[in-house]
Amino acid sequence: MPTLEKRSVRLPRLAFVVRILFALFLVGTGIMTMGFGMNGYPVGDPPTELDQFMLALEKTGYLIFWVGLLKTVAGGLMFFPRTTPLAILMALPYAFNILLYVIFFAHQYLVVGLPDFGACALLIYCYFDWYRPIFAGPTTGPIQDSSGGDHALRF
Repeated sequence: MPTLEKRSVRLPRLAFVVRILFALFLVGTGIMTMGFGMNGYPVGDPPTELDQFMLALEKTGYLIFWVGLLKTVAGGLMFFPRTTPLAILMALPYAFNILLYVIFFAHQYLVVGLPDFGACALLIYCYFDWYRPIFAGPTTGPIQDSSGGDHALRF
């Protein structure tokens, strides 16, 4: 398993730019989404089918505020290199949901939804060395405790 020193970021300059832009996007839209959760979703007159769908989601209490909070937290964590891998994983379900939303419901927002998902997918690729231990098989060597002692536990 690579240690923290051996983990690297692929395409570091591109990853840095995409990470900061994606973080700004997540924080900005997260705050906006929390505002929708507290003040209601803005609809046109007469409401379109998309507006009616969003109003139905708002009435369930399921979506708006908590998604906005998650986006804001993930975006905030993405500003710091140490917490970026966690923030990317936190943003992935949101980005995938938005991708499905713009493909099947809100076609007019494809220009926002596709780059949103693309940024998250690119960042997963760039930070994949950080996620590699998740997919690694069980360890076969002895495990050391924090005091440096060697234990006979094998997995």
